[in-house]
Amino acid sequence: MERMSTGEPREPRSDAARNQQTLVRAATAAVHREGTRVPMATIAAEAGVGIGTLYRHFPTRGDLLNYLTHASFERVLANAATAEREGTSAADALRLFIEAAISQRNELVLPLHGGPPASAERTRAVRDQVHQVIGRIVARGRADGTILRDVTPHDIVVFGAMLAQPRHSDPDWDATCRRLLATYLAGLRSAG
Repeated sequence: MERMSTGEPREPRSDAARNQQTLVRAATAAVHREGTRVPMATIAAEAGVGIGTLYRHFPTRGDLLNYLTHASFERVLANAATAEREGTSAADALRLFIEAAISQRNELVLPLHGGPPASAERTRAVRDQVHQVIGRIVARGRADGTILRDVTPHDIVVFGAMLAQPRHSDPDWDATCRRLLATYLAGLRSAG
């Protein structure tokens, strides 16, 4: 049964939603592998759809890259909010936040991962919210004594991005990143 037009946007058809998810996964992998100038035809081919399907979902390269970046920042914001809520201390919250980035490294397209800068206002707003949440965690750490060093939300985000660079699956590298994270967090606890 077809829905009558009420002026509200329609839900995408299930095949269209599947195509978009497939395109997003293919585009993310292609951007990690070849950079932001990867040919759109390459993305369509890797998604197993025609170029017309790609352009129906994302009319321009900029639209596609903005979508990937915005969705990634939304995911990072969700990670930060979860870490803030579930961390038993500020240091534990920062550990949870950065470990989430490490585990999602191949799913995020962010400026510090070789993605495009956040150019859309709504994406910059989400990025700023991430910094606000991390700022609250740092303030909590100063209050609970788990962060004694002078550190900014930007410092935390950059460190997390360094550990979460996209790469092929390598369990030894993940273990190394987690050891580096533990060392970093221990350093934040020292008065130096």
